[in-house]
Amino acid sequence: MLKLKIAVVLLFFVFSFLACSSAKSKRSSSSSGIVIAQSKTYEASLYRQNCAICHGAEGLGKDVNGVVAPSLRFGEIEKKSEREIYEQIAHGKLPMPSFKNQLTDEEIRRLAKFIRRDLQGQDE
Repeated sequence: MLKLKIAVVLLFFVFSFLACSSAKSKRSSSSSGIVIAQSKTYEASLYRQNCAICHGAEGLGKDVNGVVAPSLRFGEIEKKSEREIYEQIAHGKLPMPSFKNQLTDEEIRRLAKFIRRDLQGQDE
């Protein structure tokens, strides 16, 4: 009888552990989106060339000379529509510069979509 109780308790702990680790891996993989450094897409290349210097290699935000460039995956950015993100990239908003003279309209549109779809996992 004691062996049965021990077996039940052990099974409970094993299933609890598996449930927690499964939920954690689902949450981290779906909320973190792609790994930019490994992506071969044109949009990821645009990001690496134009955005990573301030927003970090994986879009998680970064301190740049005492100014915090926000995450492009989590936080306030998640509340912005793809159009609002497009406007921010195109026209800037201090301390972020405008990119309308460095990127084409199509490239800015693709970056905005990349941020919403690939970095945030949004379907907008």
